[in-house]
Amino acid sequence: MAVSVLASFNPNSPPGGRCKYTRQSVRALPIRIVTVGKKRQRGVQLIVEDYIEKLKNYCGVEDVQIRSNPKNARDVMAQIEHEDMALMNLIKPNDSVVMLDENGVDVGSEQLAELIGDAGQTGASSLLFCIGGPYGHGRQLRDRANVSIKLSSLVLNHQIALVVLMEQLYRAWTILKGQKYHH
Repeated sequence: MAVSVLASFNPNSPPGGRCKYTRQSVRALPIRIVTVGKKRQRGVQLIVEDYIEKLKNYCGVEDVQIRSNPKNARDVMAQIEHEDMALMNLIKPNDSVVMLDENGVDVGSEQLAELIGDAGQTGASSLLFCIGGPYGHGRQLRDRANVSIKLSSLVLNHQIALVVLMEQLYRAWTILKGQKYHH
């Protein structure tokens, strides 16, 4: 059963607005970031590790990588299905699932902070962010996700999306804590 995570999350709230949780106590859910793709470039991995260290001051963080096209399917639909099954095997019933998708809701930094704050108000056991492979996400994840967001109007390579997500998660936590990183 999917946790109804973002009951109060309003993707239509104007970007640039103040986060309702700033300087309030927020339950810090552990965050798992699942990325479907090929082996990461060394520079990307170093940036991810740097942000994981920074985020550990606020919450637990787990970085999970799923190999793109795990069964070497030649058919694109079969590839998406195999990646989808691998991803679904990692999702627990009480996870709040955020799917990153080019057709998702466009959110600003303050809205991402609110999403994290809202998730902490639920019975969720962790907050799971899913970055898809080269052909996107499968049907099972699309049905299971509590919310679908996009990081940009541009289509991003999964490694670039991961770097942007890591920075935005760190920025979201500094917003929640009222720290000076976000102006």
